[in-house]
Amino acid sequence: MKQTVIIDYGMGNLRSVEKTLMALGDHPVTSADPEVVRQAGRLILPGVGAFGDAMSNLKQAGLDQAVHDAVAEGKPLLGLCLGLELLFSESEEFGQHEGLNLIPGQVKKFDDTALRVPHVGWNQIESLRPDPLLADLPDGSYFYFVHSFFVEPERVDDALAWTNYGSPFCSIARHENVWGAQFHPEKSQDAGKRLLRNFLEL
Repeated sequence: MKQTVIIDYGMGNLRSVEKTLMALGDHPVTSADPEVVRQAGRLILPGVGAFGDAMSNLKQAGLDQAVHDAVAEGKPLLGLCLGLELLFSESEEFGQHEGLNLIPGQVKKFDDTALRVPHVGWNQIESLRPDPLLADLPDGSYFYFVHSFFVEPERVDDALAWTNYGSPFCSIARHENVWGAQFHPEKSQDAGKRLLRNFLEL
């Protein structure tokens, strides 16, 4: 059985993710050890907070390289909320910051002055193409969002689903064995559990 490792870099909603995975019958390990990350069967990168601080924490712990090593070996990786944003090349949050560059593209701020930012609450996703992560999740499924920034993949095919908030934005991205969701599946009831179960079954 593949070991799920939740990456602990000091800024994640770790316990909620861990409890949801356990409710699905998984036995995840939460770790800040780069070697544990490298040896994982699959990885989850959660996150709450600022992009620059998160990248600094990952680098100081040597977790950025460990994540790259695991992905290069074909291990599935799922980023959640800030974890999705960290997968991208760069972010404009409080200046310019380099990301993990596992999905080419940028993290941008909602700039529609008519919108309430952060985007908080339940919203729907619409899939752009079939994917195992979305199995048995009908279009229009609701998930719980809390974010002020959104991702813009460089390649159109790396956007897996979109959500409308003023205008459409990418709410699920995928490049090869790397996935990311802008919402919090661990707070999204049955739809969130279905998405996480799909990830465990990849």
